[in-house]
Amino acid sequence: MKKPHQANDNVAPLYPHSSRVHFPVLHFAFCIFTFPFARTTPLLAFLIVTGVFKIAATAEPPGPLFPFVLPWNDASPGVTNVSGWLEAPAGTHGPLKVKDGKIFAGEKRFRIFGVNLCFAANFPTHDESRQIAARMGKFGINCVRFHHMDMLPAPDGIWEADRRTLSPGQLDRLDFLIAELKKNGIYADLNLHVSRTYPDLPTWQGMPGFFKGVDNFYPQMIEMQRAYARDLLTHTNRYTQTRYVDEPAIALIEVNNENALLHEWWSGELDGMPELYAGELASQWNGWLSKKYRDFAELKRAWGASESPLGREQLTNGDFARGAERWTLEQHEGAEATLRPERSAGRASLRVKIAKTGRENWHVQMGQAGLTLKKDQPYTLRFRAKADAPRHLSVVASQAHEPWQPLWSAGAELTTDWQTFQFTFLPGDGDDRGRIVFSNLAGQTGSVWLSEVSLRPGGVMGLRPGEIAGHVQIFRKRDFGSRTAEAQRDWIRFLWETETEYWGGMARFLKHDLKTKALLVGTQMGWSPYPIQAEFDVIDSHSYWQHPHFPGRQWDMENWTVNNVPMTGDGSGGTLPHLGLSRVAGKPFICTEYNHAAPNTYVAETFPLIAAYAAMQDWDGVFAFAYCHRRDDWNARRISGFFDIDQHPTKMATLPASVAMFVRGDFHAPEPMSMAAPSLAELIDQVRRSGPSLGADRFGVERRLALQRPVGVVVPGTTPRRAAAGDRWATEFVWHPAEQKGLVTVDTPRSKGIVGAMAAGATVALRGVSITAGPTRQSWATLLITAIDADDLKSPGRVLVTACGYAENTAMGWKNADKTTVGSDWGRAPSLVEGITAEITLPAPAARLRAWALDERGQRAAELNVSDRAGKSVLAIGPEHKTLWYEVECRD
Repeated sequence: MKKPHQANDNVAPLYPHSSRVHFPVLHFAFCIFTFPFARTTPLLAFLIVTGVFKIAATAEPPGPLFPFVLPWNDASPGVTNVSGWLEAPAGTHGPLKVKDGKIFAGEKRFRIFGVNLCFAANFPTHDESRQIAARMGKFGINCVRFHHMDMLPAPDGIWEADRRTLSPGQLDRLDFLIAELKKNGIYADLNLHVSRTYPDLPTWQGMPGFFKGVDNFYPQMIEMQRAYARDLLTHTNRYTQTRYVDEPAIALIEVNNENALLHEWWSGELDGMPELYAGELASQWNGWLSKKYRDFAELKRAWGASESPLGREQLTNGDFARGAERWTLEQHEGAEATLRPERSAGRASLRVKIAKTGRENWHVQMGQAGLTLKKDQPYTLRFRAKADAPRHLSVVASQAHEPWQPLWSAGAELTTDWQTFQFTFLPGDGDDRGRIVFSNLAGQTGSVWLSEVSLRPGGVMGLRPGEIAGHVQIFRKRDFGSRTAEAQRDWIRFLWETETEYWGGMARFLKHDLKTKALLVGTQMGWSPYPIQAEFDVIDSHSYWQHPHFPGRQWDMENWTVNNVPMTGDGSGGTLPHLGLSRVAGKPFICTEYNHAAPNTYVAETFPLIAAYAAMQDWDGVFAFAYCHRRDDWNARRISGFFDIDQHPTKMATLPASVAMFVRGDFHAPEPMSMAAPSLAELIDQVRRSGPSLGADRFGVERRLALQRPVGVVVPGTTPRRAAAGDRWATEFVWHPAEQKGLVTVDTPRSKGIVGAMAAGATVALRGVSITAGPTRQSWATLLITAIDADDLKSPGRVLVTACGYAENTAMGWKNADKTTVGSDWGRAPSLVEGITAEITLPAPAARLRAWALDERGQRAAELNVSDRAGKSVLAIGPEHKTLWYEVECRD
């Protein structure tokens, strides 16, 4: 699993990462381990009061948890069944189209609320498919993303044993599921390359998973991608009698998941490519140079313009002649280590001995502060290092003060032998109070030795000795800083254009050769520069809150943590601004992977937050990652792992209300958008400095704006629309109203609610509705009020009240009081939830209303009293009803 390189988890300030945001990631390893195994103007009428409608703070404490299992195959009618919002069959109006930068089904705007199926879950039996499709429809799911089909042979993947031939049996199951989804009004998103390791091609130690990046330029791999696409998409589904290239219920086809040459090169994972791949890239690189420059002399002049020799030493006591003087050892949150001078191989060295690991890898780190680091000034860092066992060492230049922003980072693979490491780098920004840090030390016990550490300005050249026409080396990331800025720009532009050719070639193949009618997605924002991806029909991104962290071995299912904090507690918006700032003006925008990882006990916030935010931003699609990864285990009746939502009670229970907010278009997007419009040259230089993640905040759009109005970036050459004073800001979605830190409010005519911190007795007044909280386990709740079949909450029709909070499995094996891990002990069925206590005041008179607590199928179980207060209705809910759902019926 991988994080983007602008989010550095190996060096950190002296405070816990209680609200750390984890961005796009891969999930294949988790699945393998589990086979079969996430301005505002003040809100009108917003009040926090302590008197009116107050539930006393001395009320009874929250009741005990109770079982609440949503049956895996239930599609029974009722107020929680919103399948009527789906037009069946999917594709009734022909393939989806893009008009004015939005997705349309015929002449009607079409928003996607989808889920992912992964690995064996893509291939249920026919009987399971019927029930799965009907249940998805009940919850308003209108698209399924078929993910990780290509990793394994049957029964967990689509291949025969040779991993070249499609399995007829698996194709039959896939066909039947897609046909059943189509009947229920549910579209499909077919992913092409996700996790296939191309057969019969050499691998190497430290390579990126599934040849990522390499398959953007290596011809044989590109041909294998096209062969798979041809075999899959030109295949005729025997149950719909339609080829997938012609099937109107195929909404999207994605070319290559979380995969781009620039990203993998920037991560350093292509540095160790064997000659087979490095030679191919070098050939393309030298061909590119020969086209740009008339002769080698011109290239030499261009690249030599800013060569810089090494300057004076910047570190004090870098040779450790005075022991550990000026060097600092940091230990955080229980991690334990010592620092002591030693002689090794005749040299002075410092030994860092880690006696106890930390919750995060950066909880032990050693460094020197007091450094001035200048933007665009090259620096050369050189040191010798070894360890008592192989391990990864992170080397970071960063701020030595809040917000402790990394300015540059790299990795060094240590062995038991002394090695010399040298990096020449350009800080991403300047700082007069900088530091050099050796980090990633708390992931495993043992010792690391450092010697002869040196930091000097300069060390940059254009051409290296021995480079001649036609034989210029490829630029490895670890050496990138040693090249002049002119040479660096050429290299980045070469990678950019190589990517452009790959993505464009795949799009032409799919559209013109195979003649597919589905909308095309390339890869996700943060991997490939957005102007390249803007050549596709739809822009995509991924994001997660509190992704699992593995302080030792990656995907060690005994040794992991998920920070147990709510995203609503993050004043900066958690994952949401990052997503918003990635949007590209004039293109449909979707997020095909989103989740808050279990066992976080606040995850009832997950889909209401992303749905409301996506609606406010006027996006086109949101997908939960994932519905299911499991094989032959659809009736688990418990929370089954970090990501699967199909058996998670609060994540599933909040879906109807979340779908209503987003798919129905319950929000009015503020206008106009606040957009960044960098030039191509600015984009190239930004990639050169800090990688291919090019959000609008890199070019002047303030992050806070992403919580208040639509934001994004503009493709070079397009005129941006900029916000002006007096423009409309978000009032229907408010992140942390001034009166209540940690709370998010939703306030539209058809959808209202609160998500976040609510102390017992506190009241939130929305337009026509007020909510007074009772005691809850975490002083926190998600409470949503949704008009199901009326235009508002006082017109005749049904209203769904969703009230969720804490959830866990029976006998959940919590390992600590913070509830950040259960190791491999996820407990047993059934899943348990808390009942939320609250008083809800609704605008219609009590005489017009009846209300019921609902069972796990959404059926009426017990009628509730509705009382009158000053001409309005008051509904009291609580744990005694043992439910997460209530129905209110408003009559004429």
